[in-house]
Amino acid sequence: MPLWVRARANFLTGLIVVAPIVVTIYLTWAFITFVDNQIVPLVPTPYNPATYIETDIPGFGLVVFFIFTTIVGYSAKKVFGKQLIRLGEGIVDRLPLVRTVYNAMKQIVETVLSQSKSSFRQACLIEYPRRNLWAIAFVSTDTRGEIPRRAGQDEMISVFLPTTPNPTSGFLLFVPKRDVVLLDMTVEDAAKLVISAGLVTPPTKEELEAQARSATLRKQALAKAASGSRPPPPGNGEGGNGGGGR
Repeated sequence: MPLWVRARANFLTGLIVVAPIVVTIYLTWAFITFVDNQIVPLVPTPYNPATYIETDIPGFGLVVFFIFTTIVGYSAKKVFGKQLIRLGEGIVDRLPLVRTVYNAMKQIVETVLSQSKSSFRQACLIEYPRRNLWAIAFVSTDTRGEIPRRAGQDEMISVFLPTTPNPTSGFLLFVPKRDVVLLDMTVEDAAKLVISAGLVTPPTKEELEAQARSATLRKQALAKAASGSRPPPPGNGEGGNGGGGR
């Protein structure tokens, strides 16, 4: 294989490893800097560490925001906090433009935060957009209510069909249970497959089991080799017998 081909392959492999790390660090630092720029100017001077050490502390604004948000969440659970929130929302509802923006943002935040409590159960395959063409989808829940009866089906499953490469958008489909093929891969692996447009294929269940068995055998071999290389523990040898007969 020519040198430049090997160099190109090594570069692409390194890029796959380095790029996610660099992007993650950049976005994290950009987020911390944005929060600091918004929050730190609001902190009173006596409580700002930069007043005493004459340098800004990265992440200080993020810590202040976390503490403030936690206190607000704690207060919102109390009776006085609930009354205060209702009073504030009542004032916002009287402002036409502000009411629209506030209600939209509240709904988005509640939807995003509720994903941890109502995440997708499993990845699956469905025939879409026609027979013999398969697409990855995520099982949401069993379809109940009027829909199965109107569709003339005994059992239906609500699935979310994501789009590539942005899996946050897609279609809600109600599919007969017999037409849904459940997959062994996790929801995270299926999402990676969708985002990468099929370039990142997760290992199968059999491959994972084989890897686990191979790792177990390696550990056992290393443990056996380590135990074989240890010196024997002191026993009742000649020196011991001689000492005992003294």
